[in-house]
Amino acid sequence: MNGPVTMDKPSAPRPSGVRHSWMNRLYTGTGVLDVVGNRRRWYLITAAIVLVCLLSMAVRGFTFGIDFVGGSRIQLPAGDVTTEQVETVYSDTIGAEPESVQTVGTGDGKTILIRSETLNAEQLGALQTALFDQFQPRDDTGNPSRNAISASDVSETWGGQITRQALIALAVFLVLVSIYIGIRYERDMALAALAALVFDLLVTAGVYSLVGFEVTPAMVIGMLTILGFSLYDSVVVFDKVEENTRGVLHTSRRTYGEQANLAINQTLMRSINTTLIGALPIIGLMVIAVWMLGVGTLQDLALVQLVGTLVGAFSSIFFATPLLVSIKERWGPVAAHTKKVHARRAAQRSGRPVPGPERPATAPGRRPAGIVDDRDQPNPRRTGPGGPPPGARPTGKRQRRH
Repeated sequence: MNGPVTMDKPSAPRPSGVRHSWMNRLYTGTGVLDVVGNRRRWYLITAAIVLVCLLSMAVRGFTFGIDFVGGSRIQLPAGDVTTEQVETVYSDTIGAEPESVQTVGTGDGKTILIRSETLNAEQLGALQTALFDQFQPRDDTGNPSRNAISASDVSETWGGQITRQALIALAVFLVLVSIYIGIRYERDMALAALAALVFDLLVTAGVYSLVGFEVTPAMVIGMLTILGFSLYDSVVVFDKVEENTRGVLHTSRRTYGEQANLAINQTLMRSINTTLIGALPIIGLMVIAVWMLGVGTLQDLALVQLVGTLVGAFSSIFFATPLLVSIKERWGPVAAHTKKVHARRAAQRSGRPVPGPERPATAPGRRPAGIVDDRDQPNPRRTGPGGPPPGARPTGKRQRRH
């Protein structure tokens, strides 16, 4: 034999493929949802939601509260009085239904608040007399008194001022968010995040129009709070997209969209958990505000936050990131890279030669300038001091066969 015979060691048996359940792949983020690949479907769903909301706002409009349209506010100690009894007295005295009658507070400080259209002095006097005669409310001294029933007028200009200040705050918020995302990430991510914020605002307002929830200053202020949650959820996904797509243009195995879809799946459970954890305290706030305290302001604030939280989770998963991929694949290096990857896969499926990078033509036997061959480098095993000369036989002892 000319040399020692080497035999390959038997490779260890590979474990058979384990098929995980849908819930397991959802929890581990291993690509159970192809959101980016089916982004046209999600665009249609998003467009349908926006269209329904816009039609509702144009046809049904909004139910504005007393702070926006003006009116009268009457308040009296609750005692053992129910809201149904107060509504009956109001209707019999004024000849019309009140805008709302609700219980505010608990214990000895519990009161009944009546909101109605603007009443003149004569109507207010008649209503106060009727309420006193029917319920005999007591003042701070514990004696029945007509002065325990307070009445005031609310101007619509106050609600307009709140709305104007909220719009100014919204404009400043959007500008600052655009600058931050543009600097921290990139321009395309800033555009996608702003589009998701606009979607959240439109859908939240559309839900109020569809269901007929009353628009109050607390609701307008709450609209600003949901923007922070929506932005947070989008930034979490974008941060993972940036991590997954780093260096993707230097390889032809995966596209930018596939890496972005992987980022959605990897952050999906985090988005779901964040939404649930954020929604549970809001639901608790609504229960306490409505059933226990009867505070209408807390109810309005919690309601808009609940709607905005759910809508923000949807937009960050099914709208913001697919929109980012669509912008990227419209033009620029990502578009060229995506076409290159698809062409390579098409060639592999058809059996054609896979296109590769072009190499400069050189003369036979010569290497292009700047290309270093391993043979040009010194080999310490060949030229090092004390090393065996080229072609020398191994000096180790071997067991001879007889």
